[in-house]
Amino acid sequence: MVVLAALIPILMLAAVLALGRYEELMLSEPGDDRLEPAALPTAAVSPAPAGTPAPSP
Repeated sequence: MVVLAALIPILMLAAVLALGRYEELMLSEPGDDRLEPAALPTAAVSPAPAGTPAPSP
């Protein structure tokens, strides 16, 4: 009985997550591209050179 009490919440969570994913797939717009990256990659920019060095003491 203890195993059953531990498995039921886990199985219910899995079912809710699976139904949510199914809903996203079924109700998404046809032109909706889910594989598009969130941001376009940019070229790595080196940091600007340091300004005038500090004067010596």
